[in-house]
Amino acid sequence: MNTIHSISSVYFVGAGGIGMSALVRYFLSKGKKVAGYDRTPSELTAELNKEGAFIHYEDKVDLIPEYCRDPQQTLVIYTPAVPESHTELSYFRKHGFEVLKRSQVLGLITNGARGLCVAGTHGKTTTSSMLAHILKQSHVDCNAFLGGILKNYNSNLMLSDRSDLTVIEADEFDRSFHWLRPYMAIITAVDPDHLDIYGTPEAYRESFEHFTSLIRPGGCLLMKKGLPIQPRLQKGVKLYSYSVENGGDFHAENIRIGQGEIIFDFIAPDVQIKNVSLGVPVKVNIENGVAAMALAWLNGATVEEIRQGMATFAGPVRRFDFHLKREDLVLLDDYAHHPAEIRASILSVKELYAGKKITGIFQPHLYSRTRDFSSEFAKSLSLLDELILLDIYPAREKPIPGVSSQLIFNQVTIPDKHLVRKDELLDWIKNEAASYQVVLMLGAGDIDRLVEPVKQILLERR
Repeated sequence: MNTIHSISSVYFVGAGGIGMSALVRYFLSKGKKVAGYDRTPSELTAELNKEGAFIHYEDKVDLIPEYCRDPQQTLVIYTPAVPESHTELSYFRKHGFEVLKRSQVLGLITNGARGLCVAGTHGKTTTSSMLAHILKQSHVDCNAFLGGILKNYNSNLMLSDRSDLTVIEADEFDRSFHWLRPYMAIITAVDPDHLDIYGTPEAYRESFEHFTSLIRPGGCLLMKKGLPIQPRLQKGVKLYSYSVENGGDFHAENIRIGQGEIIFDFIAPDVQIKNVSLGVPVKVNIENGVAAMALAWLNGATVEEIRQGMATFAGPVRRFDFHLKREDLVLLDDYAHHPAEIRASILSVKELYAGKKITGIFQPHLYSRTRDFSSEFAKSLSLLDELILLDIYPAREKPIPGVSSQLIFNQVTIPDKHLVRKDELLDWIKNEAASYQVVLMLGAGDIDRLVEPVKQILLERR
């Protein structure tokens, strides 16, 4: 297919999503004219506009620039999060434009490269970012399309003119990762999610099994030890396991946690790397780190390059992101939005700040996810000392009758729990600020826009 090479302009319907924005940057780097729509302005869309894209925020055909109106010269890329009734999307389809999903385009761009694809219900953004950073600062180098803004580079896109290795965050939503043809792949977790798409946990896990069948002969699959799926590997694809301390082919030993640091030894079938220091020292990152280091090692990074890469890794934005780190006051922001992610995040914070009061502010993401996992959410959130639960962020969905944050709230077992509307949160924080020690803000919606205001209130009141 010559579409990507022959077109002169690209239009994005849903330009501000984290995955879409990496493609915006990719096409800008190739000299294409880029425009698009997003529902709301954000820090990311402002950056994209500065970099040369033209993004507007009203679903109106008149706002599509002239250079994106020729079906022969314009590729249209959309995210499944945009409803089919979207006016601009309907216009492009009606007028004969090539209209592709983000995942299809990512597949077209990367299928000629050696893709290092990181899939899983959770952990994939941090693991793929770690892997990309290790390779980028090594002699190996790489390209990368990431699902988070990596602080080391202030971008979710990396390009190389000397390496065809391409790190890809492989998204399972809408079976997007089935468009990829990995050279090597990591699977971090298969806890059921997106049941609005898949219907059953079995169908969700089956999609990962199908993903494993797409790995090219000569490559490999690195899978977390004990996952309940059966890989369907082609002949000539190697299978490796990884774990923290459970004896996978790649694992960690001699873990030391203290004084705000985590240090461990990395064990591989043919090498040991002593005293690896985590740049983002939270316990869950040991597991992510083992997977990233394993693929970096399999692709030729040296012992010292791997050690240096792990120590200097600053992490993606909104993955265990510290905004205040004082002796008496800590504020973290984390993208966790699945019960297993939330559990891991809370347990990591409790270990780092043993003996301190942990207050969580959680914004549920999607009505369907809240409906399907309300009891699991409640169980994870009950690990907190105090919970402030916000209303549901709907994203692509319309309300489901009977589904609200109250479903989770009623099942949370800790006594110190509060149901607070998002527009009331800042006033609530003002009144309670003196009692907070460690505040953890959680969710995949727009809760991140409240982090800075919460930080300012905490600073003023302490």
